[in-house]
Amino acid sequence: MREQRAQFQQNRRAVGPSGFTIARRRFSMLGTPATFVIVAITVLVWFAQLATGGVNGPVTAALLFNPSLVAAEPWRLVTTMLVHGGILHIGFNMWAVWIFGQILERMLGSWRFVALYVISGIVGSMAVTLIAPQTSVIGASGAIFGLFACFFVLQHSLGGNAVQILVVIALNLVIGFIVPGIAWQAHVGGIVGGFLTGFIFARTRALRRRNLQIALLIAEAIAAVVVSYVGYSLYY
Repeated sequence: MREQRAQFQQNRRAVGPSGFTIARRRFSMLGTPATFVIVAITVLVWFAQLATGGVNGPVTAALLFNPSLVAAEPWRLVTTMLVHGGILHIGFNMWAVWIFGQILERMLGSWRFVALYVISGIVGSMAVTLIAPQTSVIGASGAIFGLFACFFVLQHSLGGNAVQILVVIALNLVIGFIVPGIAWQAHVGGIVGGFLTGFIFARTRALRRRNLQIALLIAEAIAAVVVSYVGYSLYY
């Protein structure tokens, strides 16, 4: 058996790494694979939207979020982040994810960044349920505002200059209030989710507090879903 393994390893060295191995190495060299995957999946879903009728098509209808569907289809709290209304909508959102996602993923690591993105999006959907229960929403804006808010918290906790990102948050929040058709409720919810998640990261940085960090993130996500159900029960 050992001779067979040695021969196998020798043969592998002789022919070089497989195509899968090369692809995996190149992918890992990106440094921010989660950011890349989020952008790639969202763009693919957008193309699927275009191919099936755009905003009024079945792909959008299957993934958008409406508070009336919380009980029957709770996954929409998350899937709404994958669908967008047009080229400017997805273009700005994915540009923001690409820029801030790379920064935050390098700061936090891939799984923490994904947790931040998803939790912020869920809290954004939760805010829509509580504030605008008759509104259907699409887009990743809630999650993106969560990235902004978390970056502010982390910068502040590390002693960095956080004024610029605070200005970015304020300007984009004002635009959401002024421009019609924008779900500012999701923006506000995303900010709350990002602040809370960033606070958890900042207070549980030590390796010995990793289990506490994971528990708090899970609790935050569950709380957002539960509050969404409570909001649903109040209005429906």
